[in-house]
Amino acid sequence: MDAARVGIITFPGSLDDRDAARAVRIAGAEPVVLWHGDHDLRGVDAVVLPGGFSYGDYLRAGAIARFAPLMTELVAAAGAGLPVLGICNGFQVLCESHLLPGALLPNAGLHFVCRDQRLRVENTDTAWTTEYREGQELVIPIKNRDGRYTADRETLTELADSGRIVARYVDLNPNGSLDDIAGICNEAGNVVGLMPHPEHAVESLTGPSTDGLGFFTSAVQRMVTT
Repeated sequence: MDAARVGIITFPGSLDDRDAARAVRIAGAEPVVLWHGDHDLRGVDAVVLPGGFSYGDYLRAGAIARFAPLMTELVAAAGAGLPVLGICNGFQVLCESHLLPGALLPNAGLHFVCRDQRLRVENTDTAWTTEYREGQELVIPIKNRDGRYTADRETLTELADSGRIVARYVDLNPNGSLDDIAGICNEAGNVVGLMPHPEHAVESLTGPSTDGLGFFTSAVQRMVTT
């Protein structure tokens, strides 16, 4: 059986596209380079939007990237069920593209935050979290300037009631996100946005843990069994 193919979109200002590709490879899939200016997803089985500062965050984090030509194809594919993971800046792009609700605002205190962060997995039914246990705690790095998740109270209540909060910060809320939200998903569970960086926690040699690998192996396992 051929390996699953996971596309990694590179925008101007992407920083972690190669890290994401390495994580995909370690998880047992084939990373496929996708360029923001193209119109072809190249038949991939899933897509990762990596961290960075797309278009320099000049307007608002992720706000310009949503208009990239490839995002037109991605929005349609995500609506049809394609698994999509947005990490940090990728999470911001997903919100700006209305694939996920809410927005990411500048951190409380207006400082860039970089640290190893403890998370708790809240939803194990998404395309990207089936390899975890509900309530499992992970240690994964974060590094963001605009990581403060916000939404109106109605949206927050709906996310909580429908189980769409994927992960919450534990012990310390590093950026002031409402309800300690570190990640959310869409109604179908195929689109996940995550502020921490699981691609930096896939090898014990280079990360604080290997706790982030499950996000990638979850998607790979789904792809090879469907």
